[in-house]
Amino acid sequence: MRVVSLVPSLTEAVAAGDPGLLVGVTDWCSHPADLDAHGAVRIKGTKNPDIAAITELAPDLVITNEEENRPADLDALRAAGLDVLVTEIRSLPDALRELERVLVDGCGLPRPGWLDEAREAWRTLTPVGPGLRAVVPIWRRPWMVLGRDTFAGDLLARLGVENVYADHAERYPRIPVDELVAAAPDLVVLPDEPYRFTAEDGPEAFAPLPAALVDGRQLTWYGPSLTEAPGRLSAALRAALR
Repeated sequence: MRVVSLVPSLTEAVAAGDPGLLVGVTDWCSHPADLDAHGAVRIKGTKNPDIAAITELAPDLVITNEEENRPADLDALRAAGLDVLVTEIRSLPDALRELERVLVDGCGLPRPGWLDEAREAWRTLTPVGPGLRAVVPIWRRPWMVLGRDTFAGDLLARLGVENVYADHAERYPRIPVDELVAAAPDLVVLPDEPYRFTAEDGPEAFAPLPAALVDGRQLTWYGPSLTEAPGRLSAALRAALR
């Protein structure tokens, strides 16, 4: 198999089974760190992939996601005669199902044991809540937050954290920061991607509300990181509430 992945988390999932399958990955594919050493070619970003470069790689399969990648790029890849697998992941069950489809059905890999480990880790976690209300910014200038029907929102709900904007009409609404504060959440959850919130960039806008700085890979990636995500996210949330 020759595989091109346009989704960083799915790149990591494939590489965990056989990194040699990956002939092309995006500039944002950061895990594992030795992708380039295995011969994977960088084909630009998730939103601007180099269609010509991907076509030259002659992959058997291009792995994509309906949220990460643009429909126009998927159409261009299909028009070039390539087999495009499109994933749709809005919840933990979606992720586990789609990961098996990508790895086993798409790439011909054995079903990885970490899928069951991830399912068990999330099944047996002790929620931080219940009843804990949070806003979850993902960008600033302008401020954007998690809204309805998101994978990260589903993970937080399983941790006992209610997303204040879970019923918003949009999935990633733009909300002014004063309105976010006025919503009176119990805490603010600040991941380090897609916007890189840090201790010096983000919490000050919501003071004195407690702010949990979390690893964006644990909150938004669907792959091997799902096995450790419940523990690491719980620890970050609890630390912020002390």
